[in-house]
Amino acid sequence: MYRNIAIFLTIMGPGIITANVDNDAGGIATYSLAGAHFGYTLLWSLIPITLALVVVQEMCARMAVATGKGLADLIRENFGVKVTFYLMLVLFFVNLANVMAEFAGVAASLEIFNISKFISVPLAAIFVWVLVVRGTYKSVEKIFLFACLFYVAYVISGFIARPEWAEVLKETITPRMDFQLEYSVMLVGLVGTTIAPWMQFYLQSSIVEKGVAVEDYKHVRWDVIVGCIIAPVVAFFIVVACGATLFQEGIHIETAKDAALALKPLAGPYATWLFAFGLFNASLFAASVLPLSTSYCICEGMGWDTGLDLRFEEAPEFFGLYAAIIIIGAGMVLIPNFPLMRVMYLSQVGNGILLPIILIFMLKIINDKNIMGEFINSRTFNIIAVLTVVILVLLTILMLVFLVKFDAHF
Repeated sequence: MYRNIAIFLTIMGPGIITANVDNDAGGIATYSLAGAHFGYTLLWSLIPITLALVVVQEMCARMAVATGKGLADLIRENFGVKVTFYLMLVLFFVNLANVMAEFAGVAASLEIFNISKFISVPLAAIFVWVLVVRGTYKSVEKIFLFACLFYVAYVISGFIARPEWAEVLKETITPRMDFQLEYSVMLVGLVGTTIAPWMQFYLQSSIVEKGVAVEDYKHVRWDVIVGCIIAPVVAFFIVVACGATLFQEGIHIETAKDAALALKPLAGPYATWLFAFGLFNASLFAASVLPLSTSYCICEGMGWDTGLDLRFEEAPEFFGLYAAIIIIGAGMVLIPNFPLMRVMYLSQVGNGILLPIILIFMLKIINDKNIMGEFINSRTFNIIAVLTVVILVLLTILMLVFLVKFDAHF
């Protein structure tokens, strides 16, 4: 038993980091809106969302261990360079828009403490660049895991808000369907912000770089499961905090910054500070990982060298791309009147288009015995995986319809 625990602690990292990074600026804004506008009525959705996240992430982990290759590598080898090129091109622009949103989150969170974005954003960009370019895989992973601890700020905020826990429990275990358009849009948004295309590439690449052996697969699987549970728990407390305060007072918000500021007269300054600090940590965390994920997948797709343990001259494309995404992402946020909301909208459209395609690629690869060997999906797991993918595809299509419908607002 103690040996297994020791091995798990050694293997732990990729799954927990990947799932938690998805609670980024956009995710926190979505969960805040869900709580502020709909109270606790959407809490039940976090249970099936968690199950779907576990299924998708577990498949990525299994492909990494079985093949020793990243997802972009496998797509290139099995679907051709042309398909991979266009996929990577779309992924680059989608992730770049998401990186802009993360630096905007850094700016918004520190503006609450009266720190100008012209100070916070450049300093954040320098920090994330130095962190990765000057670090090794082990050192970077330790820092990322440490950053995961600060999500506890949202858990504390949830308790400070003093919700009616009996009502919270009831709404969590009782599915409720409201066919009003706004409710449906938010439900689909919760799914879309929890399972993103970049996650699959980053998880698989980080497991491969960590060099996890086949015999340690069960520990990787637990790492994935733990991460896929922790992330929705954080989301749960964000919804609870906003539902217990903003919804009860009928306060509508547009951003996570609005939520933090609105909490002050309702739950006290500590709730505001914790919420703002959580937003800063999440945005900075994601601003480090999203460019890294993009560099991994594009360089793998193009057959270029990747790895945090390499020097710049050994992988110039990998580190150069990472730096370029950070510079462009941070620089755009500093441009006066830059249409950030429009860019974020387009990034969600891109995510919506990419996710079904990537999931279909994953299913085809993981069911190929020549690639996966004994790690191929079992019949039972395949049924669950296919159903999950079908539901995610349908919800993604629905999300795209909603986004197009509401395009005029942006």
